[in-house]
Amino acid sequence: MTTQTLRTPEVDLVYDVHAPSGVDGGRRPLFMIGQPMCADGFTTLASYFPDRTVVTYDPRGLGRSVRKDGGTDAVPEVQAADVRAVVDALGAGPVDMFASSGGAVTALALVAAYPDTVATLVAHEPPLIPLLPDAEAAARAMAGCQEAYQKRGWGAGMAAFVAMTSWRGEFTGDYFAQPAPDPAAFGMPVEDDGSRDDPLLSERSAAVTSYRPDVDALRVTRTRIVIAVGEESADTLTARTSVAAAELLGGRAAVFPSHHGGFLDGEHGYAGQPEAFARRLREILDRLG
Repeated sequence: MTTQTLRTPEVDLVYDVHAPSGVDGGRRPLFMIGQPMCADGFTTLASYFPDRTVVTYDPRGLGRSVRKDGGTDAVPEVQAADVRAVVDALGAGPVDMFASSGGAVTALALVAAYPDTVATLVAHEPPLIPLLPDAEAAARAMAGCQEAYQKRGWGAGMAAFVAMTSWRGEFTGDYFAQPAPDPAAFGMPVEDDGSRDDPLLSERSAAVTSYRPDVDALRVTRTRIVIAVGEESADTLTARTSVAAAELLGGRAAVFPSHHGGFLDGEHGYAGQPEAFARRLREILDRLG
């Protein structure tokens, strides 16, 4: 693996290039992106593709990618331009892409704006709240997590986030009537350390979850788009947004093993099934060429 930095006036984008262990057969590079997940979240998944060049990166303002513009937001269109710049720097486009969560939102913005950048996109559980029939209630639920974080700190905010993302079905009065979850019950700190800059729980995430994809552009793009959903995610927020996105694009969501973080190992939170997940991803990439 080699680490490189693309320096722009706004940000120094740090990305890693995992060279294949043997001859790659001329296959396109496989770019893996997340948001707010950085490159280290894809270490395990990348290891299951030793025959391909795999590229991972830290989104602007996260991990090693230091912003110089004074901003803290995570606007998908801006993130998309960053990814396009990295692909151009590689000089190996178009790439295949696996994108997770907020990274999947970035990837959809990328394909809409720069359709020549990606040949095949597998977008795994993009949290596109505006696509839901209960979008207003879902946005209120998300705002509740941010409010808990602002008032009581990381543990309270993350406990609220876990409860929200675990809720099955539409956000009804029953959801909002629940008492605030106890952070200790989730093994999270009760004490407030005073920080309020978490990229997931702060207002930084608002631009990601409120993004409405350019469906018209995505329907006519040359990029082959697969919206993916975890088999264990059924009826949760990101499963419902994934199904809605796939339907808007005229298809059905492809089912992957495990949950929202199904490609992760035990070193990155709740372990998924990374080997089975990688096998499913390879199957789709091979089938679509």
